[in-house]
Amino acid sequence: MRSSEIAITGICAALYAVIGLLTSFGLSLGGVAFWPAVVIPSIFAVLFGPWVGGIGAAIGIFIRDIMYHGDPLLSLSAGVTSNFAMCFLIGYFSRTNLSRKKLGFGVIIGGIIIVVGILLPTVLLPTESLLFTGLTTSEIIALLTLVVIASILAVVIIFAFKKEWRNFSVGALIGQGVGATIVAIAVWIYSNLFFSPNGYFKSPIPSSFVPLVFVWTVATEIPFVLVLGPPIIKACYRAFPSRTFSQKIEKKAT
Repeated sequence: MRSSEIAITGICAALYAVIGLLTSFGLSLGGVAFWPAVVIPSIFAVLFGPWVGGIGAAIGIFIRDIMYHGDPLLSLSAGVTSNFAMCFLIGYFSRTNLSRKKLGFGVIIGGIIIVVGILLPTVLLPTESLLFTGLTTSEIIALLTLVVIASILAVVIIFAFKKEWRNFSVGALIGQGVGATIVAIAVWIYSNLFFSPNGYFKSPIPSSFVPLVFVWTVATEIPFVLVLGPPIIKACYRAFPSRTFSQKIEKKAT
């Protein structure tokens, strides 16, 4: 990484930590917060490359977690790893030339994973789901399905009318899927190993809710990435027209 990219990584981390603290609104499921701030490192990943976005996201979420719950091990196992993987993949796919067939395949796989994640915990385990979330099966399906449908429609619209954002949308789906999987599994393992009356997890999270935590993570993050990401990135490119945003910054620094 060049010196300018290291500095930009620090800016990304700082923005992510601060905005994350201000926009979670105290909402969470299974210890995973409502997280619209994910759009910040996603934008940095596209503008400056996967390493800047991935490392900036990892450092930023670690700072936020320490300020929020003060458990570094939980942050390192769930937050840091998932955020790095997610934003790195978004940056990687955004800069990769993919064929129409691969793009379509990526969207289909992402949609199947999300739909299965909704159906497994809510339909197959209705009683446990009600006890854990306080919501009935129909309420959970209705709420999460609306968010998922909105996300998939956003991708379809991007495919149809905004060709320049096709790679970004697929990267967002794949990155979010990988990141949410890491979060769901890591939080479940951690809650079963380190729960205590005075800890962040008062009781262990049952394994049956790993899919539900996965869907919550995707459904509360990807709409912000798909809706807010493209216009902000486009505005940045207009302000600094060049092949890559990071190259423009490097030229100004030298």
